[in-house]
Amino acid sequence: MGSTISCGRHAARTTHRRWRRWRKPRGCGAARRSKDWTRRGSPLSGKAWPRERFAADADRADLGLAQGRHAALCAELTERAQAHPLDERVTGQLMLALYRNGRQAEALLRFDRIRARLADEVGADPGPELRDLHRRILETDPAASLPAVLSWSLRRLTGEHRIVFGLLGIAPGPDTTLPAVVALTGLSPARARRALSALEAASLLERSQGGRYAMHDLIRAYAATTAHDLPDDVRETALVRVMDFHLHTAHAADRLLDPIRQLVPLEPPASGVHPLPLPDAAAALAWLDAEHATLLATQRTAAALGRHHVVWHLAQRLNTFHLRRVHLRDALTTWRAALDAAAHLPDPTTRSRAHRFLGSACSRLGLHEEATGHLDQALALAVHREDVLEQAHTHRVLAFTWEQRGDDRRALDHAQHALDLYRSAGQRVREAETLNVVGFLAARVGDLTTAWDHCQAALTLNRQLHNPDGEAGTLDSLGFIAHRSGDHHQALDLYQQALTLYRGHGQGNEVPDILDHIGHPHAALGQHDHARSVWQEALELYRDQGRDNDAARVQRQLDGLTPAPGG
Repeated sequence: MGSTISCGRHAARTTHRRWRRWRKPRGCGAARRSKDWTRRGSPLSGKAWPRERFAADADRADLGLAQGRHAALCAELTERAQAHPLDERVTGQLMLALYRNGRQAEALLRFDRIRARLADEVGADPGPELRDLHRRILETDPAASLPAVLSWSLRRLTGEHRIVFGLLGIAPGPDTTLPAVVALTGLSPARARRALSALEAASLLERSQGGRYAMHDLIRAYAATTAHDLPDDVRETALVRVMDFHLHTAHAADRLLDPIRQLVPLEPPASGVHPLPLPDAAAALAWLDAEHATLLATQRTAAALGRHHVVWHLAQRLNTFHLRRVHLRDALTTWRAALDAAAHLPDPTTRSRAHRFLGSACSRLGLHEEATGHLDQALALAVHREDVLEQAHTHRVLAFTWEQRGDDRRALDHAQHALDLYRSAGQRVREAETLNVVGFLAARVGDLTTAWDHCQAALTLNRQLHNPDGEAGTLDSLGFIAHRSGDHHQALDLYQQALTLYRGHGQGNEVPDILDHIGHPHAALGQHDHARSVWQEALELYRDQGRDNDAARVQRQLDGLTPAPGG
């Protein structure tokens, strides 16, 4: 590690001049200010002559450190730091000398001491230069240095605050919030807030402007080791509580995003755990965005602890969000974990549903062979149990998958099966959505009359049921049918209505598809600039969403357009 203090030939000349002055002092001329680290509590009050000597000593130490004389300087700098305990430049020089002499733990303890004294006596933290030096020393040899430094910091905390520190080390996720800490610790909000404030004051925790708390990775690793000193039941209870908090809040969020979806019921949360109140769909989406990494980590923690029902339910409660935000890889990962968990669950529907949702996730990522394999297993399990709704759901996903594979007639057959089953079960919302699927696939195979009739019926039913997502999907299909019929102006109008609805309801995964569709009637009308504009936007969104096959297809469409003037 190089010195953070500049020590070139200029520093040597400055030191030489100052020591000449000490041999022949010539009055009290204006003294040069000390370096930036000498900001508080330094001996800069009084006459210029002592100030000049102090600055010269500091420059001489800089030069010695630059020349590698750290061993010889340790004793001198220790004495100077004791005489000037609030001077950050002196402390930084001593820390550097100790570090280079192989005494990392002592160097880090020096930082903790000045930090504590500055907080107590000045009400401030160390400056950025000293904090940066501390961070760099900490990162060079954490295994040797961290325990000694942090154990000293922890001794200043109460027993309750030390327990909170340890539990934060094993809590899932990169950061946390006060409500999650309340669940983790079982403390009241006021006591949990005091604990977080104490950890923050000890520089063991950092708080962001959004009210989230995070630990440096090295501190978190040490906190986790202290957690293992806690009784097993304390650790397990804490993790069960915080997992239930995240699961039940995710459930509430999912209900707001998709109220009609049927979910496998949850067991009640652990005693005293209360999910976060979410007033509306916008708040639900914001919470899921903020907690996404923590929710994924919660599922991994649940799997490691054998809490299989949490693993499965988190995959289902995150599914709508993953599709809404186009986190397709995360959907795949969570459902693979859920399928593994389903083998340990007593409810047989969890296995068939896991295969179905995993098949859907594979299909959306172009993993068609794996998709159909899972979907065939899901259908076989549903038929074996005579589960009509699960059969209908699976036929519908198979329709989507075979359409993605280019077999429209096979896709249409599955869609018709799904429609018949939904009707027999009295599922009007699903009937409306599947009427649209049948209409779209009928158009794909050239039966435009059947297609238009089914989609018009779907549009009417979706509007009666106040289902804006279903309405948008149906308008998209009607736009496709109009385009296939040669009425490109009507197609543009219908597509635009669909785009407006999707954007208004945060359906980001559907937007590039509609933009892609809009480009075709523009191209058919010779409006190549308009087609190029919407396809370029679709291309960028597909790339952002990791949908490489769709991006490649749209790029080919762009390449096939008449070049723009001057292009």
